[in-house]
Amino acid sequence: MKRIAISGFLFIAALANAASFTDYATVRSVVPQYDRVSTPRKECSTEVVTETRRVGDQRSYGGAVIGGIAGALLGNRVGGGHGKEAATAAGAVIGALAGDNIDNRDRVVREEEVPREIQRCRTVDDWQERVTGYRVTYEYQGQRYTTILPNDPGHRLPVRVSVDPVAQ
Repeated sequence: MKRIAISGFLFIAALANAASFTDYATVRSVVPQYDRVSTPRKECSTEVVTETRRVGDQRSYGGAVIGGIAGALLGNRVGGGHGKEAATAAGAVIGALAGDNIDNRDRVVREEEVPREIQRCRTVDDWQERVTGYRVTYEYQGQRYTTILPNDPGHRLPVRVSVDPVAQ
């Protein structure tokens, strides 16, 4: 039991005395690592289209109003009792239709093609290659190592070297 306790104590003491220092390794190759990234963007274009519109004189409502009043007055003179009310209403409707027809019979209506701009948009994927890091192969004390770094380290790479005693 004493032997295990002494071994454990010596192991912890050895770890506490482990030394670490910084040295430089020689960089042998640096290869950029790329990712394809899509950046959506909006692409719009303007087109000219023609549409057909009806153009002409403005419709007049004066004839309908005058015809309705005249028809109501004429219908009011016909019939008696409740029939008089129905004749007045019917005279007003018929007079309004006749007055509108007479007032707007000379109205000119024509169709013409009118240009109009419309904008069409769509989403387009804009693919780009971006550097995400560098695969660096370096040599230290005759051994080759490879790692991924965020930046190009140049010709020399600082490395941390630690020396630990081997427990026997």
